[in-house]
Amino acid sequence: MSRARIRLSTAVLAAALAMAGLPASAFAEAAPAAADADADAQHRYPAHPQAETIRQIPLQGAVNVRDLGGYRTWTGGKVRRGLVYRSDALSRLTPADVTTVAGLGLTEVVDFRIPAELQYDGADRLPAGLTATSRPVSDLGLYATLVGAIASGDPVQQERMLGGGRAEAYMRDIYRTFVTSPENRAGFAATLREIADGGRGPLLYHCTSGKDRTGWLSYVLLRALAVPEDSAERDYLASNTFRGAYDAQVRAGLKQSGRMLNPDLLIPLQEVRTDYLDSATAQMEADFGGFYGYLTDGLGLDLRTLAKLQAKLVG
Repeated sequence: MSRARIRLSTAVLAAALAMAGLPASAFAEAAPAAADADADAQHRYPAHPQAETIRQIPLQGAVNVRDLGGYRTWTGGKVRRGLVYRSDALSRLTPADVTTVAGLGLTEVVDFRIPAELQYDGADRLPAGLTATSRPVSDLGLYATLVGAIASGDPVQQERMLGGGRAEAYMRDIYRTFVTSPENRAGFAATLREIADGGRGPLLYHCTSGKDRTGWLSYVLLRALAVPEDSAERDYLASNTFRGAYDAQVRAGLKQSGRMLNPDLLIPLQEVRTDYLDSATAQMEADFGGFYGYLTDGLGLDLRTLAKLQAKLVG
């Protein structure tokens, strides 16, 4: 989807939210007003605003824990901090980390990992009284493929499984299923509804690396809040910065142990990339006609829920 189309869909969404109390038949008249709103928004809020500072939550046992707040929106607001957090797995938290997490005041943790990931990495270590909600989002067997490739210790098999662009193609397929799979959409939608609930406190959601399933939902949530596409994309790509040193250590360890002759085969699986995100947004366009259609038809979020997201998270 082009940047112009996405900006227009944001304006359409903003106009629709403003009319949340009107009957559905009135929405057809929103497009001309939305186009004017889009042009006005581009004048008042530049397409490339000064980059906001991402608030990382420093922990020893997790490297990609962040507050999703702080981003400015097309409507002139700002996403509130301290309400939504995104992270990688919390199964290796230290006692000091658990104390830090307790200070966030979380009332819910949503875990997108599949059973195989939970079995291998372990359950989240959380403050007393807080239990993770398991809401698996499919990885198309990526985790099992990755574990199998490493366990084989066979460089030929590893190259056959991950080399020649196959790892990148695998990632693009996974991102498409974020859009095409009814089960995946249901998990994302349930989490967004819980975030929108004004009676709930701060919520954190995560997967294993906090970059793909978590990255996609964060992108969708920021876009639904009318955060400009570049800012939402910057938040998505920031996983490469937060995970870079840790992932490099993993590759070095695999080479040193002799389990992988060419651990760089893992880089396409460890990184987030714009073309992965583009695969999901292109699928969104094909299946639902764009971002607004994905929110309403794909995720089943009505305008009242989208308005509640705005009211709770944008100030």
